[in-house]
Amino acid sequence: MPREIPKAYEPQQIEQRWARAWVEQQLFRAGAKAPGPVFSIVIPPPNVTGSLHIGHMLDHTEIDILTRWHRMRGYNTLFLPGTDHAGISTQRVVVKLLAEQGIDYRKLGREAFEKKVWEWKEQSGGTITKQMMQIGESCDWTRERFTLSPELSRAVREVFVRLYEEGLIYRGHYMVNWCPHCRTAISDLETVHEERAGHLWHIRYPVVGSNEYLVVATTRPETMLGDTAVAVHPEDERYAHLVGKTVRLPLMNREIPIIADRYVDREFGTGVVKVTPAHDPNDFEVGRRHNLPEIDVMTDDGHMSAAAGKYAGLDRFEARRRVVEDLQAQGLLDRVVNYTHAVGTCDRCKTIIEPRASTQWFARMKPLAEPAIVVVERGEIEIIPENWRAVYFEWLRNIRDWCISRQLWWGHRIPAWHCRDCAGITVARESPSKCAKCGSTKIEQDSDVLDTWFSSALWPFSTLGWPDQTEDLRVYYPTSLLITGYEILFFWVARMIMMGLRFMGKVPFRKVYLHSIVRNAEGQKMSKSKGTGIDPVALNQQYGTDAMRFTLAILAAPGTDIIWSEERIQSYRAFANKIWNAARFLFVNLDKFEGTGATIEELAAPEVRADAPYRARGALGLVDRWIFSRAARVTEQINEALGNFRFHEAAHVVYHFFWGDFCDWYIEWVKPQLGSANREVAIAAWRNLFSIFEAALRLLHPFMPFITEELWHQLPQRAGAKSIALERFPGERADWIDESAESQMALLQEIIVAARNIRAEMKLDPRRKVAAEFAAPDINVRELVRQNLDPVLRLATLSALHFSSERLAPAGGAVRSTAQFDLRIAHEGAVDVRAEVARLRKEKEKLARDLESKQNRLADQAFRSRAPEEIVRGLETTLQARQVEYQKLAERLAQLENQMGGASDSGAPATP
Repeated sequence: MPREIPKAYEPQQIEQRWARAWVEQQLFRAGAKAPGPVFSIVIPPPNVTGSLHIGHMLDHTEIDILTRWHRMRGYNTLFLPGTDHAGISTQRVVVKLLAEQGIDYRKLGREAFEKKVWEWKEQSGGTITKQMMQIGESCDWTRERFTLSPELSRAVREVFVRLYEEGLIYRGHYMVNWCPHCRTAISDLETVHEERAGHLWHIRYPVVGSNEYLVVATTRPETMLGDTAVAVHPEDERYAHLVGKTVRLPLMNREIPIIADRYVDREFGTGVVKVTPAHDPNDFEVGRRHNLPEIDVMTDDGHMSAAAGKYAGLDRFEARRRVVEDLQAQGLLDRVVNYTHAVGTCDRCKTIIEPRASTQWFARMKPLAEPAIVVVERGEIEIIPENWRAVYFEWLRNIRDWCISRQLWWGHRIPAWHCRDCAGITVARESPSKCAKCGSTKIEQDSDVLDTWFSSALWPFSTLGWPDQTEDLRVYYPTSLLITGYEILFFWVARMIMMGLRFMGKVPFRKVYLHSIVRNAEGQKMSKSKGTGIDPVALNQQYGTDAMRFTLAILAAPGTDIIWSEERIQSYRAFANKIWNAARFLFVNLDKFEGTGATIEELAAPEVRADAPYRARGALGLVDRWIFSRAARVTEQINEALGNFRFHEAAHVVYHFFWGDFCDWYIEWVKPQLGSANREVAIAAWRNLFSIFEAALRLLHPFMPFITEELWHQLPQRAGAKSIALERFPGERADWIDESAESQMALLQEIIVAARNIRAEMKLDPRRKVAAEFAAPDINVRELVRQNLDPVLRLATLSALHFSSERLAPAGGAVRSTAQFDLRIAHEGAVDVRAEVARLRKEKEKLARDLESKQNRLADQAFRSRAPEEIVRGLETTLQARQVEYQKLAERLAQLENQMGGASDSGAPATP
């Protein structure tokens, strides 16, 4: 079998090859009739116009980690992919492309324009899907969905008609947020409010029949052209005599009434406000209460309409400038003050929106929101992190009706037909031939389309075949989990819950995990348009997708945003390199060992790995007991962490296990055994090494799928095995856990690290072996070191270790002390007493703080009453050990300070 592992790790070549193979082999195709518990998840559908950004990369990495983990644990797993038609965004892209060709899309007509968009979608709209395949997302690509496909369009129409028949969808004339650039209504959630510096213009409105005038203040003087009243508070004595009279509207020479309404704030400005019902939400309500006319002085694209008189045709901001100039020329501009206020902008194109009265389609949200509140209150859906529950409840309890219509050509066209004869509306699942009310054939379909979020609200069940009762729907709905960013909790998550409950009678998912936002080093949200973003695709090509995935996972602590730095991905690119080099070490040295007649099948076949750990001479060595125990612990920790969305903990655990336990300790410890002249010893060592290596690859696979797939295929596998992704995740092995081996190895490691630290501080030649003295009052500790003397000497680069039961004095060398041992390396002229004193003082201060912290914690009765007994006992034991360390350190410091002629305080903190 091939075991050609190149010297250099080249992720680009590996990743492209495996990404292509996984898709071509349909490796992750789900089967509704497959055995095992079900894990299903739908991807938050990215816009068809888009390419992967760092938010997608985080989102998709977390989903794929959990999907691969569940699949490897025997779940019937479905990861369903797809894209959103993105009504406004896609129309903008194609309109721009046509304009660059000198084509006005409006002159093309609706049908021809839609055809152009479909052509664009086929040619250029698959970028993000290709990128998702390239980064190895383990989706079932045979089930890929698109929100505007015929089957999903059928589901959208069915939902619209049912809600309309139930009185939950209606058509009405209300105030909406209007984007002059996108030329459509947008929802409150799509309107971003930004604090901006502006002006407050105070304008004089002459009272008809008197010399008085009223001063009103506005931030949008161009809208005064549509004023139909001025209002005062009914209890404002300053203006009581004017209520019922009229003022002359400046510049328009039109009389408008002075009305009284409690909406007016007497304390703000002059206590007089202009009323423009067509251009302000509050004024709209005032206008309805007082039966005021609406005068719309703007066009769809933000220019002034014919109702604006001589200002007709001007851009709204140019009209503002002209209006102010004319007011000033006529002596009607009282004053102008600087004023900072919230300005609404379109979330997509950043254009300043215009509040505008418009006839639109709306969904009644209160009846849909109430059940969505109940299921979260009952725990039928768990929101993680939990603090988002309160935000969710706050929004749903104060929800307003949803404007679901958009003035676009690309999207789900509203299934309503208007009759030119009786003005009736026919809403139907199939296109009607006549008016349902009068029978006229003069009917025309509504020109509006549905808000994109309307169709994506159906995503968990429309993608599984609803409204048909499919096998996929029966098996995979409700989905197990939703992972998405918290910024679309209301756009998407809440609406999916409402629609799932309404049309399926069940929640759409059991858990919602809202992941963090990736920010740059300055804490700003990543944004390509602002120049603060990064291109994950480019970084994947530079460092490898595995490194990117691992970086995001290890930074993804729940409830905290991720601060990105390129140094982190460089670090985990180095980790991938470490994995690669560890594999090369195994196979390069195996080639030498195979020269003695052993084969890799004999050492690493699946059935051989399954029987590990292996004994040599009838016994299992300490280091083997330890590494298998660590593997069992790590498996438990990863399972527990991933089960609770603590991706960062799981990543930390597997990182330190592979790099630290496996590479730095286990491989180094057993190197002599791998080349042992005793064939039994060598074969057992190789078998154990390959067993742990292969298990480590499976532990790593959900995080780093490409490198683990590549290296796993270098090992012997059972007949028909296709991928590490379809193998079992390491099982939890309680029988492997060996607390004694773990504590003994921890002690030996502590001794070796202490020796290494002393050598580094003494600036000894790393290759030069020196003797050391080792003192431990406990004979069992001394015996443990004697039994493992060869690896201790080799890994600490020592020539000899002299044992003693007495504590060591600091004179003549550098000493490290713990509660269990003292270690001294003497080297002529190597110890700088002043430097050692400075180091010990810092260490003493640090240890004192640690002791104080533990003492305070144990003195806290609330902690003692809540904490499990074993936690309290463990803390007490640790405190006692630290006190011994502190006492020894203080005594050693005092001796060295006396050598320097100084004094020291060697007292230890009191025992609690």
